[in-house]
Amino acid sequence: MRGLAVILIIFGAAAAVPLAFSAPAPLAKTAAEVIERNVAARGGLAAWRKVKTMAWLGHLERANTPEGQRVPFAMQLKRPNLVRFELKEQFNQFTRVFDGSHGWKIRPASDGRPDTKSFSPEEVNFARAEFVIDGPLIDYQAKGVAADLDGIDSVEGKKTYRLSLKLPSGAERKVWIDVKTNLEVRIDRPATNPLKPGAPVSVYYRNYSAVGGLQMPHSIETGAASGSGTDKLVIDRILVDPPLDAETFLPPAVPLRHGGHIRIPGGGPQTGISTGQQP
Repeated sequence: MRGLAVILIIFGAAAAVPLAFSAPAPLAKTAAEVIERNVAARGGLAAWRKVKTMAWLGHLERANTPEGQRVPFAMQLKRPNLVRFELKEQFNQFTRVFDGSHGWKIRPASDGRPDTKSFSPEEVNFARAEFVIDGPLIDYQAKGVAADLDGIDSVEGKKTYRLSLKLPSGAERKVWIDVKTNLEVRIDRPATNPLKPGAPVSVYYRNYSAVGGLQMPHSIETGAASGSGTDKLVIDRILVDPPLDAETFLPPAVPLRHGGHIRIPGGGPQTGISTGQQP
């Protein structure tokens, strides 16, 4: 009987632990409280402030293609909004570069040579307004982001807070944050397609895990919920503060194919420049 009593005591204590610690926190009542919880869940303000650069390595899983087909990608990020994204399909490479002011897209033309085009005005406005390392919620007040709590919503069966954000540029965003995890699950932003001005685009964030103490999503899907008919970025590896030299975000070393110009930061427009970067 004594042994049975000990077992019952141990099981009773184990059963009591979840009850003691699983009581849900009261719902946040303000946008500031929601964001404070989100920042803490993602690793804390001090940790994020230290991050200057990132590199994401992974693959793209495209909709309407044979199952298992993966296209490798690499994305390099630097504060406040510099981005280089490379997608490497078989025999072809697609590159997007934004240097903080101007952007370029490089893709193979019908003759196989690289075809370079400047970002559209919509793409430039979007890129200039982004906070590529940590998003709009980390240090939101210092970034000049205004936030309002719209209320409680549901995303993919999860109870969420819905926030309305206004960026310093005047651009607006909607953000949904999981009530339990306090992590972002969805962000709505305007489309950059000039044929659909103002049309919202939904971006879903899934499969969070810690990278150097920071909670990061490892699956990002754009356009629809529940994986239906959309392209998905799967992030296999994240590097925090990798060394990125100045040339990473310079224009590609190819001329614009239709008489346009590539603009050099700090200089005038040039045609047919060479920066040492390979498209």
